[in-house]
Amino acid sequence: MAPWHLYVMAGMYIFAGIMHFIKPKMYMRIMPLYLPNHKLLVYLSGIAEILLGIGVCFEATRQLSTFGIILMLGVFLLVHFYMLSGEKASAGIPKWILILRIPLQFFLMYWAYYYAYL
Repeated sequence: MAPWHLYVMAGMYIFAGIMHFIKPKMYMRIMPLYLPNHKLLVYLSGIAEILLGIGVCFEATRQLSTFGIILMLGVFLLVHFYMLSGEKASAGIPKWILILRIPLQFFLMYWAYYYAYL
């Protein structure tokens, strides 16, 4: 039986993925300008978050899903650094919060890795 906090992490990614479909404009606003087709990328990343969140709940797919989450979070670092590039890119979020989000990504990567070998 997996620990309860694995399901907390899974729920977090599933919820975040669903939000990509409920509030896609919020996510498109923070996409780096150099990436093409923002709407498609927002929907694809939402699907990835949902599938990876579900995947960590099952022993057969847990390891693949945890490494998928780590890879996804690494890619999402592009958005976090882009948001530091200027006032419009920051979407009105204070700079200190944007800076704190970067180490948070690495914590989330470690959190996912923790479950890779359960």
